[in-house]
Amino acid sequence: MEALGINLPGLLAQIVNVGLLLFLLSRFAFKPIMSMLDQRAERIKDSLEAAERARQDVAASQANIQAQLDAARREGQVIIEQASRAAEQLRNETVDQARKEAEALLVRAQADFALEREKAMAELRRQFADLTMAAAERVVKQSLDASAHQRLIEEVLEQGGRNN
Repeated sequence: MEALGINLPGLLAQIVNVGLLLFLLSRFAFKPIMSMLDQRAERIKDSLEAAERARQDVAASQANIQAQLDAARREGQVIIEQASRAAEQLRNETVDQARKEAEALLVRAQADFALEREKAMAELRRQFADLTMAAAERVVKQSLDASAHQRLIEEVLEQGGRNN
């Protein structure tokens, strides 16, 4: 080996040194470093899984929110339609009630007018009867010719007009 330029004791010392170095490195450096790298890889894997779960949760939440918004829109449309129908019904009821009240007022006004007319006619008949009685009284008291009779009627009518 010497002919090859290999120093056997130096080679053995180097092999022992390298072996000892490898043993020490594997014992004190490689295992902790590998353990730390394995832990880091596990944390990264857990973080990626958590991120994926969070993304799925966000997607599910968005879908849920969209479904709730759609349901709220539909419910809002139903409420608006119900309110429109209620308003239309209320308007119709109000118009009908106003029409009925107007008809009742018209009927009442017609009844009041008829009553006032009857009262006026009764008053007119009473006055005419009074005038007729007054004229008959005067005719009975005196016997008249045609011109005196006409003058008497005019006087009675004039007196009746002043009394009213």
